[in-house]
Formats: sequence, structure tokens, C-alpha cells
Amino acid sequence: MTGSEKSLAKGSPAPGPVSEETIRVYSMRFCPYAQRARLVLAAKGIKHEVININLKNKPDWFIEKSPFGLVPSLETSSGQVIYESPIVCDYLDEVYPGKKLTPVDPFQKAQQKMIVEHFSKISTLFYKILLAKKNNEDVSGVKAEVQEKLVKLDEILAKQNGLFFGGSDVSMVDYMIWPWFERLIIFDSKDCLNKTPHIDKWYQQMLQDPAVKATYIEPDLLLGFFKLYSQNDVEACDYGL
Repeated sequence: MTGSEKSLAKGSPAPGPVSEETIRVYSMRFCPYAQRARLVLAAKGIKHEVININLKNKPDWFIEKSPFGLVPSLETSSGQVIYESPIVCDYLDEVYPGKKLTPVDPFQKAQQKMIVEHFSKISTLFYKILLAKKNNEDVSGVKAEVQEKLVKLDEILAKQNGLFFGGSDVSMVDYMIWPWFERLIIFDSKDCLNKTPHIDKWYQQMLQDPAVKATYIEPDLLLGFFKLYSQNDVEACDYGL
């Protein structure tokens, strides 16, 4: 991996062309969607360059690299741009050799996508918790919903043929949902794992995964970032640097 951790903000010049032997990912250190892409890049050992973007103060040129103004997005040496995290991750898995993270079997592939859809209902609730906390509102009702849905997800994991959501090895589905589990401390939901034994065991196994280790952010950094980000501090994206 090459690139600079410091994020580029409004007024920053656009980076030059992408070299032929690499691919560029536009990211933000604390973004769970961008971490999806970085997990896949790490898991497949893809040579890449990271350009971090200040999402509170984006450079004007960034809209050309990501029409929605979001991360992650990819840029190839031929100038092709790919954006939206599921599309980015599928592209990386299809184009680059090495371990395939997505099942070849159509039904197994569909199963993984359905699990991600199940989880999307939980991640939506996580952001409801953040909003409620910001407004000093009671979060017990939303947390109860999170717990209920995590228990159902735990039941799905229990039916898999192994420790992971795709079976005996880490696969795309695990990387698609991991970033939010890494951030459970922000969502005040780490205690929910006490009632989901299979997910708790999965969580501990994922912490040992090389790609997770390569992209992991310590809880104190996450908390410091979130405090600044929730205050609309334009320096939040560079917290800890």
C-alpha cells in the first residue's frame, strides 16, 4: 500500500495518474464502507494506493472520482472509476487473481448477499442509536431492536457449515459486515454480543484475520474521531495523526 494517511480537503490538488502496476482507492480512515474495500484489497494482496478524502471538506475535483461524493471509489491506471462499496468489492474480487472471496455457486452467492441484507437492517439501527445519543434521547428501545435482530443473525450463523458466515473460511460476506462490528463501541452495542454466542465467537475469530488486523482501528481512535465528527469538526477525518 502506498499513499498518504492525511486526508485531502478543499483546495488540495488532484493526485496524478494511477501507475500501471497498481490501483487507487479513495477512502477515509474511519469510514466503515471504505474499510470494506480496504479489507478486500488486503485479503487479496492487491497492490494499491490509498488517497484519503476529508468528507467534511471535500476537494472540488473529488466528484469526478466519485459522483455521489462518497467513499470508497476506485481509479484504475486507464482512468476507469468504480464506486459504491459492494460494487467496488465485487470488482476487486472478479478482476484480481488469488483467493476468490465470493462463492462460484449461484445459490451460495445469493445466500451471502441475503445475509448482508439481513445485516443492513441492523446497521440502520446503529445509526439511529448515534442520532439518539447526539440528541440526548433514550436508546434502550433501539438497542432492544438491535439485540433482537442480532439474535436472528446469530441463528443464521449457527446454521452455517463453520465459524464464518460463508462457512469454514472468511469470505466476502464476513468482510461486508465486519466494519460495523469493529465499531460496536461507538454504537454502544458491544454488550449485545453477550446474547449471541455464535457471533461472539465469529467476532473473536475475525480479530485474528490478517486483513482485519491490517485495517483495524483502535477503539480510542474511533471514539475520538466520532466525537469530533458529530461536532462537524472539519479535522475529524485526520484525528490521531
